[in-house]
Amino acid sequence: MRTGQTLSSPEELAKPAPERVPLNSVLVGDCIDHMNGLPEASVDLVFADPPYNLQLEKGLTRPDQSVVDGVDDAWDQFDSFAHYDRFTTRWLSAARRVLKPDGAIWVIGSYHNIFRVGTALQDLGYWLLNDIIWRKTNPMPNFRGTRFTNAHETLIWASRSRKARPRFNYEALKQANDDTQMRSDWEMPICTGAERLKDENGTKVHPTQKPQALLHRIMMATTKPGDIVLDPFFGTGTTGAVARLLGRHFIGIERDSAYAAAAVSRIARVRALDAHVLQTVRGKRHEPRIPFGQLVEQGLVAPGTTLIDARRRFSALVRADGSLLAGEHTGSIHKVGALIQGQPACNGWTFWHVESAGKLTVIDEFRAKIRAQNATRKEIKQSA
Repeated sequence: MRTGQTLSSPEELAKPAPERVPLNSVLVGDCIDHMNGLPEASVDLVFADPPYNLQLEKGLTRPDQSVVDGVDDAWDQFDSFAHYDRFTTRWLSAARRVLKPDGAIWVIGSYHNIFRVGTALQDLGYWLLNDIIWRKTNPMPNFRGTRFTNAHETLIWASRSRKARPRFNYEALKQANDDTQMRSDWEMPICTGAERLKDENGTKVHPTQKPQALLHRIMMATTKPGDIVLDPFFGTGTTGAVARLLGRHFIGIERDSAYAAAAVSRIARVRALDAHVLQTVRGKRHEPRIPFGQLVEQGLVAPGTTLIDARRRFSALVRADGSLLAGEHTGSIHKVGALIQGQPACNGWTFWHVESAGKLTVIDEFRAKIRAQNATRKEIKQSA
């Protein structure tokens, strides 16, 4: 986040939104009206925590007769499913208009609403990418003992269209998960402790405040520093707080001025991380392409060299044009590696090795040398 940018003050929140909304601001009012006032294709990601339409009965108590502080606010109440569906279609349509062509949306919900939301997403042309199960480590128990404990919520991740190419930071997520692919079931606690915003009476400011850990993972997974994240149901500003921390921009929309004021105060206390801290692991698929023939041209692997696999089962001769010859098989390092093993595919960079003085060196190390040399030349050129 660039220096010099400020958040809207609580006094400014009540002012009408300008035609072009400034970044890192909280707008008070109807989310559909505000989204329709934003420029088309101006947002990289939408995170939405809409009303769940919980249809809860009032007066729910615990076994000790204490009252459960459930969600019975007016903003979560709808006259009928048809009313809720119309509302869902309208805000999802407005959100799709402001998303960039390769933009994406996250919507979180419970069994009360998420299936209706999923239908609306597909009907409007969004393309569903994943559903994520957030498994709560500390869910509220089912006090009446008439149903299973509702211990999870569902998130839908969808791109603006089937043709969209939304960002997905696969390598960063894998790194965060101890070098293991991130799965679609996420286990983390609900918002508690110091993170939970409370008023001067110790009462929760918002009944459904989401944990920062959830938004942290979403933004690390599907955005990059400098991206714009829109939250049309901003609440107490978890999306804005995490966006500010991670160097993303945000636009928050919240119709309750008290929630909005609490969000502004909360976000103002967040300090953005330094740019070098925000850098993430990038896989080899993002690195500049280096063909095997370039290694041959530069003498790192000389023509006539015999390549072997790590277990010394197979061998192939390097030819002057960078192709390999292994018996009756000829072709690239990948094609020959696959043919001699009888496999449909092979990563030749990690399969083939050069042997010198009894030591095997994977040819990918030679490719890394060229990339390092190219990067050094690029730095020198930029600094000149």
